[in-house]
Amino acid sequence: MPAEHTPLEHAVFVNGDVTRIAPGCTVDGLLETLGLMGKRVAVAVNRDVVPRSRYGAVTLADDDHVEILEAVGGG
Repeated sequence: MPAEHTPLEHAVFVNGDVTRIAPGCTVDGLLETLGLMGKRVAVAVNRDVVPRSRYGAVTLADDDHVEILEAVGGG
């Protein structure tokens, strides 16, 4: 039986734009790739809000839609 083909990258949509990620990439990994680690952000994957405590556990898949909102202070 031949081995299954494993793609070298996935395409996810981040705030509507295509972003290429490695298979197995988590929300934490995506935030690091985008330079957003440590920033105050809210993340939803396919319209489901991801709690910050789960960023390292939620693995992204090909064609996932990710929305990232950054908290901005002001007065």
